[in-house]
Amino acid sequence: LCQFGSFVDSLRLYVRGGAGGMGYPRLGGEGGRGGDVWLVARERATLKGLRQRYPHKRFVAGTGANSSVRALKGDKGQDCEVDVPLGVSVLCEDGEQIGELNAAGERLLAARGGLGGSLATDFVPHKGQRRIVCLDLKLIADVGLVGFPNAGKSSLLSKMSHAKPQVASYPFTTVQPELGKLMYKDYKQVSVADLPGLIEGAHANRGMGHKFLKHVERTKQLLLVVDISGFQLSIKAPFRTAFETVVLLTKELELYKEELLSKPALLAVNKMDLPGARENLCELEQQLQQPHNFFHLLEEEMVPTRTLEFKDVIPVSTYTGEGIEELKACIRRSIDDEAERENEEYRKKQLQLLQPSA
Repeated sequence: LCQFGSFVDSLRLYVRGGAGGMGYPRLGGEGGRGGDVWLVARERATLKGLRQRYPHKRFVAGTGANSSVRALKGDKGQDCEVDVPLGVSVLCEDGEQIGELNAAGERLLAARGGLGGSLATDFVPHKGQRRIVCLDLKLIADVGLVGFPNAGKSSLLSKMSHAKPQVASYPFTTVQPELGKLMYKDYKQVSVADLPGLIEGAHANRGMGHKFLKHVERTKQLLLVVDISGFQLSIKAPFRTAFETVVLLTKELELYKEELLSKPALLAVNKMDLPGARENLCELEQQLQQPHNFFHLLEEEMVPTRTLEFKDVIPVSTYTGEGIEELKACIRRSIDDEAERENEEYRKKQLQLLQPSA
């Protein structure tokens, strides 16, 4: 069981299909099949709620009815349905993935019921399948905020949306993912996930490590947030400029899963109200245009093999509100562009299917 504070994002369940019913050898009667255990994706379900309602985390389906003189074919045992949240991966105990549930109403068979007693089984019923399954939740959001602690991600989320994340002047304020909604005038909504701050070495499961990075996998786009004046995790840790911060964040994402770097990305440069911010921004923009020319400033193991291509670089200040509306507009534009691209690809595929093969 893994938690961010009170936020549960992983849960182990014991599931068992029902046993089959007894057969009736004298009259060739068949016992009913045992019930199945199904996982069903529901909009409002949470892993925390599931754990609270069923602290034993055991789910057993009903036994099949025995065959009798009155009913030679016994009824099937009652199925057991377990409501789970959207965005859950279902894994076996050995870590192999059984399936995923991403849309409301999707169902996954977790444990099959046993066969009833019949001629094929010498009229002896079979036991139901039993196993431990792990539910692994990855937040589904349109945009994932990525940044080191103190970059101002939580403040940015509260400025852009109606979310009320905990905000303070020390690192690691965010210990659990926060989901905010950006509302637009045409009623379009975009969900934004503020995830716990990365630290150097997160890919190796330091700090919140994989717990953070697995949530990034499900977001459609990345919004990197960096402090224009740089970042230092602690007195012992080296000071990082805004450019170095971008490079290090890229490296952490790459080391965890290189495909993350192919997601569309925006860069929000925060704290533009601080002294010297304009000069620092000019320098950062130059460095981002030709990042390879500045990699020699960093230790070799910190340099990513690929760089992130930012669709936009938006200077913002959560303190003064500068750039917030522009950032919201950029996010919307980026989401719409991506949706249009996916539609275009789908249209092309449909056309190819309609073409008679040569």
